[in-house]
Amino acid sequence: MSATTETLVDFDEVLTRYEPALGLEVHVELSTATKMFCGCSTAFGAEPNTQVCPTCLGLPGSMPAVNRGGVEAAIRIGLALNCEIAEWCRFARKNYFYPDMPKNFQTSQYDEPIAFEGYMDVEVDGETFRVGIERAHMEEDTGKSTHVGTTGRIQGADYSLVDYNRAGIPLIEIVTKPITGAGAKAPEVARAYVQQLRELIVALGVSEARMDQGNLRADVNLSLAPIGAEKLGTRTETKNVNSFRSVERAVRFEMSRHAGILDAGGSILQETRHFHEDSGITTSGREKSDAEDYRYFPEPDLVPVAPSREWVEELRGTLPENPTAKRARLQAEWGFTDLEMRDTVGAGALGLVEETIALGSAPQAARKWWLGELARRANDTGAEISELGVSPADVAAVQKLVDAGTLNDKLARQVFDGLLAGEGTPDEIIAARGLGIVSDDGALSAAVDKAIEANPDVAQKIRDGKVAAAGALIGSVMKEMRGQADAGKVRELILAKLT
Repeated sequence: MSATTETLVDFDEVLTRYEPALGLEVHVELSTATKMFCGCSTAFGAEPNTQVCPTCLGLPGSMPAVNRGGVEAAIRIGLALNCEIAEWCRFARKNYFYPDMPKNFQTSQYDEPIAFEGYMDVEVDGETFRVGIERAHMEEDTGKSTHVGTTGRIQGADYSLVDYNRAGIPLIEIVTKPITGAGAKAPEVARAYVQQLRELIVALGVSEARMDQGNLRADVNLSLAPIGAEKLGTRTETKNVNSFRSVERAVRFEMSRHAGILDAGGSILQETRHFHEDSGITTSGREKSDAEDYRYFPEPDLVPVAPSREWVEELRGTLPENPTAKRARLQAEWGFTDLEMRDTVGAGALGLVEETIALGSAPQAARKWWLGELARRANDTGAEISELGVSPADVAAVQKLVDAGTLNDKLARQVFDGLLAGEGTPDEIIAARGLGIVSDDGALSAAVDKAIEANPDVAQKIRDGKVAAAGALIGSVMKEMRGQADAGKVRELILAKLT
């Protein structure tokens, strides 16, 4: 049976017969000012093919030189992942043809990486999984191909364009050991690992780690083996998955697809696959090569890298707080329950909530907006919460207006509508949409009188001492004033008139 068979098995049924094994390869684009082996700029968004030189284009006679900043970032990443740092390592040439790779080889590291044998602990639903780090090595990025046509992919394209600005930008590739034993939580473990790794990278300050700009890209390896089997199954590698949600979806889909093939007596083809954001499925890319197929050999134009132990220890002193310890500290400072903290982390909103609180919002208020209103919007659109276009500064500004009595929660939601629609700042949206709480006693008094006149039975209950009945009149006034009345002041006026 062909591995292209698209018979899918229900996810829960997969787990009755098979055990998944994960492997994640995350590419981190470093925020150095220049490329890994030349002096070309790494600035994002320049005109195509304007940030290139003979070295990053691989022209004859050009000679590379190692970017010290890239080496330093690699060491700091390795240390933060509890890795050993090599006393001596070197670069290698990884040989394969790709149209967007100008040299026909990629300068990378093979059997002698800068960092190896590390780990990161991630938590999913209260259970901790230790993800082993096999290696973190230095390499360069390729260029970028744009396939012009209806599909945006090479199949069916009218023609393709290549931009070499990205070729040579420093990358750190972080490769996990096989992750086994996660069972039903395998998709969530994959997502949680990439989320926590991104948090760590941002905290280190070595990359913006923006998945939407390709600063951080994940390749998801997945295999299935019958429960109790001693050997792992044949793996597939889903390339360049560019969101946390998609990492989880890719694992789920591949588990169901693999099981369908295996149940039918077929075999899994070791291949790369493409993930489709719109449908949540993967499709075949190319047959996956093994390491020997790349014909690695030592890079003859670069000297080995031998970081001194003094330098390594100096860099160790620059590491940020451990993510696990930081979460425990923040939870205590914010007063969140275990469930509240778990949901915040699971939504990918921890950093957003932290920034919003740092800008003056109360912890529960910050959490309310990010995990309530904004998480709902993200879920409705299938986007990551960080990709909505609403910043912590926006949320803090809205909450400040709520605290000041300028907005209530209902009006604040309309401000978020405007922010998501790109209508400007919160103040600009309030002015343009005519939002803001009405506190004018004259206008409120007239609305209260109208509500009392329209609801004489409710008014009589209040006169008889049933103050709780005031809620009905408050609701009537709020409806009359399109939710823009100061509810506290409305209550005061009602009680003043009727008691």
